[in-house]
Amino acid sequence: MNTEKSQRLYKKALEFMPGGVNSPVRAFKSVGMTPIFIDHADGDIIYDADGNKFIDYVCSWGPNILGHNNKAVTDAVKKSCDKGLTFGACHEGEIRLAEKIKSHIPSMEMLRLVNSGTEAVMSAVRAARGFTGRDKIIKFEGCYHGHSDGLLVKGGSGLLTGSVPDSAGVPVGFTENTLVAGYNDTDSVAALFDKYPDGIACVIVEPCAANMGVVPPEKGFLQFLRDITSEHGALLIFDEVITGFRLGIGGAQAFYGVMPDMNTLGKIVGGGMPLAAYGGKREIMELVAPVGSVYQAGTLSGNPVAVAAGLAVLEILENSPEIYDELEKKSAMIEAAMKTAGLNVNRAGSLLTAFFTNETVRDCKSARTSDTSRYAEFFKYLFSRNIYIAPSQFEAMFVSAAHCYADIEYTCNVIRSWRG
Repeated sequence: MNTEKSQRLYKKALEFMPGGVNSPVRAFKSVGMTPIFIDHADGDIIYDADGNKFIDYVCSWGPNILGHNNKAVTDAVKKSCDKGLTFGACHEGEIRLAEKIKSHIPSMEMLRLVNSGTEAVMSAVRAARGFTGRDKIIKFEGCYHGHSDGLLVKGGSGLLTGSVPDSAGVPVGFTENTLVAGYNDTDSVAALFDKYPDGIACVIVEPCAANMGVVPPEKGFLQFLRDITSEHGALLIFDEVITGFRLGIGGAQAFYGVMPDMNTLGKIVGGGMPLAAYGGKREIMELVAPVGSVYQAGTLSGNPVAVAAGLAVLEILENSPEIYDELEKKSAMIEAAMKTAGLNVNRAGSLLTAFFTNETVRDCKSARTSDTSRYAEFFKYLFSRNIYIAPSQFEAMFVSAAHCYADIEYTCNVIRSWRG
């Protein structure tokens, strides 16, 4: 495979950007390669600068649930662009999108649009602290909630791949109120509430972890979190930046049947454009400025172009419920192929990860037992056969509505032929 142009672009990028990339998970470092540079994409296919094409299972890390270059979405974006790129002021689209989100995710009685998942989570935690008057929060090892200082403690995603448990540049004081529990470990959560019975503002969790690879919640785990937070007057926050509208039109809370106090959304809610949201019970959100004393602002929040993309995607999803049935079938086919090849696979809906370990992967500790060198070889094997998955063990594989059955079957055949 000729990647000469990508190699030249990467060499030039190194002059201007740390590691030649604008996000560390793009670096290909953990698979021993240099990144490809994408020129364009359509449906389930991405095309690199050298003209190579790949069946894409990264899907821009999740938002492209309809695939690339969906005509209804791009038409909505173009129409919005004709009216102006940004106003820094209110517009009707914000109301329409908020109403649509609330209709499908009723835990978000009120919400605020922001620009990224990091911003949404940071703002939700601030609102939870403001509402409870408490400082401490509980997060889970291996769950990644963006790169705000207070949450960069034993995170997942690129932090795990790079073997960096925390980030330099984060003062101890910024994380001293962040308590860390084990995912799927109810005892570790109970112990923290025993130690700080009246000091915990919230528990924040990926309801289905997807940043240490896909690790679904065990039966009863989310309900336990719902019960113990209610008992202690703390809030339960679901970080659905990845799972929102991905596991179903009602998100993970509908998928698993547990309703949080607050919710954060990203990825799909912007239809591939920079957009996210946080929200929850009305009495919590009414503490957010300008109504209350919890400050959060953003010039580009509710950007009309991103809102137009998000509305187009959500309208397609709500009017085409068969999409989720098809995603389930396609994802199950890939899961079965992985199991036939002897791979250890975790799946939740259209999210899945192959682990190279004999352990049952149920938390960060067991995820870390995966042999990342074998994953790198698996990545290269698929890449050489024009299949593109995440260049990192600790990410999800995303299936989209645009993946045709011919490409799914080809992918399955390649996976079944793996002998690593």
